[in-house]
Amino acid sequence: MNLKKILIGSQSGGIFLALILMCVLISSLTPRFLTDTNLLVILNQVSVNAILAFGVTFVIISGGIDLSLGSMLAVAGVVAALFAKSDGGNVYIALLMALGVGALMGAMNGFTVILSKVPPFIVTLGTMTIARGAALIISSGRPVSDLSESFNFLGNGDLFGLPIPILFLIATYVVCHFVLTQTVLGRYVTAIGGNETAAWVAGIPVAKVKWWVYTLSGIFAALGGILLSARINTGQPNAGLGFELDAIAAVIIGGTSTRGGKGSMTGTLLGVLFIGVINNGLDLLNVSAYWQQVVMGGIIILAVVLDSVYQKMKR
Repeated sequence: MNLKKILIGSQSGGIFLALILMCVLISSLTPRFLTDTNLLVILNQVSVNAILAFGVTFVIISGGIDLSLGSMLAVAGVVAALFAKSDGGNVYIALLMALGVGALMGAMNGFTVILSKVPPFIVTLGTMTIARGAALIISSGRPVSDLSESFNFLGNGDLFGLPIPILFLIATYVVCHFVLTQTVLGRYVTAIGGNETAAWVAGIPVAKVKWWVYTLSGIFAALGGILLSARINTGQPNAGLGFELDAIAAVIIGGTSTRGGKGSMTGTLLGVLFIGVINNGLDLLNVSAYWQQVVMGGIIILAVVLDSVYQKMKR
């Protein structure tokens, strides 16, 4: 793997340089930023957002969108918690059930988008509401607590000196990067996002690929829900509010085109880290949470504008 080519020779180069400059700026303002403890805190904090972002990167590159990530995370987290209770729960069954729920809801998104021809924005907006309601129904509107120690270990344990969520972040990045760059599915996803009609004429199974990308998005949302429930030791039906916006923002900031056909997992990872560094830096500098939202919203708008300008210049 040629690191220079990945970071500098692609659309990820700009966000990589921006991330470095941001780190330099924040470290000059507070000495607490560039400490081993704080850097691990940043990686741990962004792990769930990164996993969601990796999944939705496939969707956005294919020319779609998924607004149901946060709600799918919530319902999967509640399901995992119900099957991971300390009084007789089984962590393996909890994982399988939660991932199955995520895959099912993602597949439903894919089928609906394919069969109805309704824009993905509308379909996933509806799923967002359905999944949130399902999470509240399953949990009776209350947090599911008293989870087993083996389940909580997934969110709070360490392995090889690293928190488990960070290991999940690394593993999902490696898998998603490989799928996008080295497999037929990855090439098909990029081709469909570039020109769906041309991809269909070329014999690419457009419907099947779209179904897969939405299913993968649901699976990764469920994985994020598992890790979040394990971290906070409870299944919260209201968890994940706004998480879909953070994930999509990271993907766009990382250089993935909102029109589809262009993007990378490395760019998404850098986008996630960029958002995490800014949030962490603002926290260390005691900036109000209200202003943090203003800053992040401005960054998202700037990223979309720059992407639009780049696409026009390219054409």
